[in-house]
Amino acid sequence: MPSHNLPSTQTALVQTTYAQALEIKTIPTPEPLPGTAVVKILSAPVLSYAKQVYDGTRKYPYPTPFTPGTSAIGRIAALGSDSTALQIGQLVYVDCVMRSRDNPGDIFLLGLHQGASAGSKKLMTEIWRDGTWAEYCRVPLESVLPLNEARLMGELGYRVADLATIGQFLVVYGGLRDIGIQAGETVVVAPATGGFGGAAVVVALAMGASVIAMGRSETALAKLAGRFEGRVKTVQMTGDVAKDAEELKRASGGSINAVFDIPPPMAAKSTHLKSCIMAVNHGGRVSLMGGIYDDVPIPYQLVVHKDLSLKGKWMYGRNDMEIVIKMVESTVLKIGQLGGVKIVGDYTFEDWEEALNTADKYAGWGSSVAMRPSKK
Repeated sequence: MPSHNLPSTQTALVQTTYAQALEIKTIPTPEPLPGTAVVKILSAPVLSYAKQVYDGTRKYPYPTPFTPGTSAIGRIAALGSDSTALQIGQLVYVDCVMRSRDNPGDIFLLGLHQGASAGSKKLMTEIWRDGTWAEYCRVPLESVLPLNEARLMGELGYRVADLATIGQFLVVYGGLRDIGIQAGETVVVAPATGGFGGAAVVVALAMGASVIAMGRSETALAKLAGRFEGRVKTVQMTGDVAKDAEELKRASGGSINAVFDIPPPMAAKSTHLKSCIMAVNHGGRVSLMGGIYDDVPIPYQLVVHKDLSLKGKWMYGRNDMEIVIKMVESTVLKIGQLGGVKIVGDYTFEDWEEALNTADKYAGWGSSVAMRPSKK
């Protein structure tokens, strides 16, 4: 007999055929296995580009049929027999970064992308196919992090939809920490007006750095900088490589320690990275976290003669997650509406199409969309 009170079936969003419309279906509720937790989903974020992923525009690889949905906020509903710390009913963050236990290089994103290796494809296809856009989701124990509910929702007043925005901040913290951002340093965030770029500005400031935000829209840059009372300088991307480099130097007062580069796929021909490399200090560091799939030219000799470090980073580790959660609980880092990110839509799974359209419409920094199961 099962030692839990899970229902035998649940309601979930399912994509039966790649790039075709999602459907609300009744499917079996996952059972807890050793090494896993079953989480009752309370709120799951909708990525700004989710519509482009699930309609096939971005051509992300993943198996079908499957249940989409990346990270989430939920409560522990059932636990595998080897769990020793988590408790039934506990509020938790469900992370989407999934790794092989015997080869951490096999990594994929739950409900979104099967990764780049044969091992990661096997994991998503055969083991962890279904994501968080369901009433219940089974995930590895190491993908579940406890949250201090009394502190976050009681004392600080966060709602579950606010807490669901934490994934944006985790991604960029992974890259910023990877290049060793220190208090007092100056970092360029480029471009800074998208969802992840804006999050990088917030996190870099929380880490004690000064920030120069780059972007194409003067209006969006001014709006971003206005939230931080003079703590963020801005430089508009003009496409003039030398001019943009000089503007970066001017904005920094002559010292740039690091660059955080997180452009979207369509920015493959952007010149901003070259301008940043021209402007960064000797011995500077560059974090590459963007979604560009094409080859991008770099000023090779400048990289050599300036002793620059260029580091690629895909996502983050568990220790990064633990640190970010502590930053939120201590108010060093404010997320959700407390951090200036307005929840512009909080939909049930039945309204998934409207949710994806709203997320697509509000793709820039400062807005977020969430989905949740219907109340029964």
